[in-house]
Amino acid sequence: MFSIIQAAGWPIWPLLACSVLALAIIIDRLISLQGKKVVPLRLYDEVLSVTRKGIPQVDVINQLEKNSALGEVLASGLRAMNAEPLISEEDLRASMENVGRQVAHRLEHYLSALGTIASAAPLMGLFGTVVGMIDIFGSQTPGAGNPAQLAHGISIALYNTAFGLIVAIPSLIFWRYFRAQVDEYLMKLELDADRLARHLKSLRK
Repeated sequence: MFSIIQAAGWPIWPLLACSVLALAIIIDRLISLQGKKVVPLRLYDEVLSVTRKGIPQVDVINQLEKNSALGEVLASGLRAMNAEPLISEEDLRASMENVGRQVAHRLEHYLSALGTIASAAPLMGLFGTVVGMIDIFGSQTPGAGNPAQLAHGISIALYNTAFGLIVAIPSLIFWRYFRAQVDEYLMKLELDADRLARHLKSLRK
């Protein structure tokens, strides 16, 4: 591996840094975007059953808030209702929307960086290719060429092109996967928050 890095020359070092960063982001998002941490199954149904007889106590709401991202959004609505029983439906929805924006920001954390790596890695590989071509042409002195320098220039060009694609392709695949996953989670959060707002409104009738 080290011999490959040597053959690729100095332009491969930024690509290596991008590969390490992309891998760290992918691992972080795989852990953070697990379904049980964002939208656990049956959580809304449990909240619905608990609130059929009224708004639960503060300790129950705090426990719900710590459960997951969905629990945090739903807990904000219950807390607003608990603090102000006659709160309007618009204000109730606004309180959940404000927390939902914070949750959405956390879910999208690092995704822009991963997308940037996916876009920039091929260009960085192309830059290494250009550096290799410059090295190749520099070896072609009038009268006699330098085979060692020619081979080194070819190595720089090919290795950087290949490594740029190796970094970019998985980064792009995971960026699209995480983007779709976050969009699905946000839709679920929005729908359940809307359902809870209508349910809490019905309790006051």
